[in-house]
Amino acid sequence: MKQLHDIPFSVLDLAPIREGGTAADSFHNTLDLARHAEKWGYNRYWLAEHHNMTGIASSATSVVIGHVAAGTNTIRVGSGGIMLSNHAPLMIAEQFGTLESLYPGRIDLGLGRAPGSDQAAARALRRGLGSDGSEFPEQLSELRAYFDPEGSASRPAGVRAVPGEGLNIPIWLLGSSGFSAQLAGQLGLPFAFASHFAPDYLLPALHLYRTSFKPSAVLDKPYVMVGLGITAADTVEEARRLATSQQQQFLNIIRGRTGKLQPPVDSLDGIWTSQEKALLMSKQQYSIAGDQALIEERLLQILEETGADEWIIASQIYDHPARLHSYELVADLLKK
Repeated sequence: MKQLHDIPFSVLDLAPIREGGTAADSFHNTLDLARHAEKWGYNRYWLAEHHNMTGIASSATSVVIGHVAAGTNTIRVGSGGIMLSNHAPLMIAEQFGTLESLYPGRIDLGLGRAPGSDQAAARALRRGLGSDGSEFPEQLSELRAYFDPEGSASRPAGVRAVPGEGLNIPIWLLGSSGFSAQLAGQLGLPFAFASHFAPDYLLPALHLYRTSFKPSAVLDKPYVMVGLGITAADTVEEARRLATSQQQQFLNIIRGRTGKLQPPVDSLDGIWTSQEKALLMSKQQYSIAGDQALIEERLLQILEETGADEWIIASQIYDHPARLHSYELVADLLKK
């Protein structure tokens, strides 16, 4: 049976812009966290593509990946993920071919099929608004063909990705439902699930991935990375207070609006309605706020439920030193 210290652990960073801060502050904090994460033994540092969100600075994801990779030495850096429907596959192949050429052996390409934006932003990104994500397998096939010198049948005739062609850049499929889970299984690719915001679909998606898995040149058996929201502090009370910043962010999503990451509050009473509280709590099944003992207990439960091969941890904490301390506490726990 797997133990916690057997599981690699990674960082998912949304490059949060906090209330009173700027995108420049966010990028400074992102690099600082990445450098600490490297020192503490984290395996990967992934950044997520979102658009038209005033509290998230990682919209130009490839650029921020380059910023982090340039300021670190050994940690893998990548996307969690690039929303492929927003981009021409050739452009992503060139961008990640460039990153891999600059930082060889350290770049991951995680791909999602959602737009990562609202309809107005999707229109500005020149996406076809009638798309339901069904074109994703074809786009993925074209993208993979740009990296494969023998993959000319899946890409436009005479078009090559330079840099990109011939480079070994690990591709992951990301998901919050069964579509990408099944596709990842059929293609024999590693799969990461966003259980920190789609908890109800985690176990069905992992089952679908594993039962549909076909060995490939990439993997001989399934490999699952489970996304968790973790807020760690020296006491349970402090962790729960810090976690109210993330909860306020969820409230904004529920209410159909965006905003910067808010300072923590002692209580959300008077801020949320009873219906909003119930909905938010239902989305927090795989979000943990506590001290090391509480987090260890819950992680052991999740490990038994999921059989995860790797964790990827998102911590939306307003105060940067507190965010660093949270990731350090988690690393100390998982290395025991």
